[in-house]
Amino acid sequence: MRSFESLNEREILALAISLEEEDARIYDDFAEGLQESYPEQAKKFAAMRRDEDSHRHRLLNLYRERFGEHIPLIRRGDVRGFVSRRPVWLVRPLGLRAVQKEAEVMEFETMRFYEVAARRTTDVGIRQLLGDLTEEERHHAHTAEQIAQTKLSEEESARQKRLFVLQVIQPGLAGLMDGSVSTLAPLFAAAFATHNSWDAFRVGLAASLGAGISMGFAEALSDDGSLTGRGHPWARGAVCGLMTAVGGLGHSLPYLIPDVHVATWIAVAVVMVELGVISWVRHRFMDTPWSSAVVQVVLGGILVFLVGILIGSS
Repeated sequence: MRSFESLNEREILALAISLEEEDARIYDDFAEGLQESYPEQAKKFAAMRRDEDSHRHRLLNLYRERFGEHIPLIRRGDVRGFVSRRPVWLVRPLGLRAVQKEAEVMEFETMRFYEVAARRTTDVGIRQLLGDLTEEERHHAHTAEQIAQTKLSEEESARQKRLFVLQVIQPGLAGLMDGSVSTLAPLFAAAFATHNSWDAFRVGLAASLGAGISMGFAEALSDDGSLTGRGHPWARGAVCGLMTAVGGLGHSLPYLIPDVHVATWIAVAVVMVELGVISWVRHRFMDTPWSSAVVQVVLGGILVFLVGILIGSS
């Protein structure tokens, strides 16, 4: 790896060309990755990509005049002092805030490069072009900052809400419902059958973790998200599995209390809170009427609860 101070004017121009080519490709990837969910933001990154192409053409023309047709391949990673960037294709789906922040860093870094490079050159033509590009990149840095501060349009906000529901709320709600309801029967059956808090807790723990693993894999393998837009399958699976386990552990943890009767009453209270939260989420994010949400969730929970008591008491 070379230090920036060791580069001559030919190598500085070659590095500048490489930087502009890379930045243009990154902005093109940003625009493509945001097009479906944030079309207005995607247009701004597409415009920045065109500007980077213009910079590259001017650098190429000057290089050809001064040094001929051959351009040595000098990349960002070959010179000390540049920020290491993770390839965009490894980061999907793209997060809007992360993309905006990355653009700010890119433009500031490129502006600093041109400032330092202009001071180190003695060729008047090269120095003039690098100085001009410094000012243009300064404007780009300001543009990137404005993009980061731009509020989403109503359409983009609605689309972002839909994506949040598809990628987080739906799998999380499915997991929470399954964990809160399906573990009721084995937990309370164990409590009423053994009259032992520790035994009931172990059954609840096993049921919660087992259901979490099962639901996580089921959600991850059900849909790869390519057509439905529901996001990365393993991210959805993780959300679903985690919420399933949380839903079951919520009413299992009271059985760490040695007195099984006290633990059972506390567990019942926790179950009522869980069912209330599930009903609220269904009403808030799934547009389910309050009456329907309460009846569907609470009725199902009560039936499973009664099954557990009947089996445990028999």
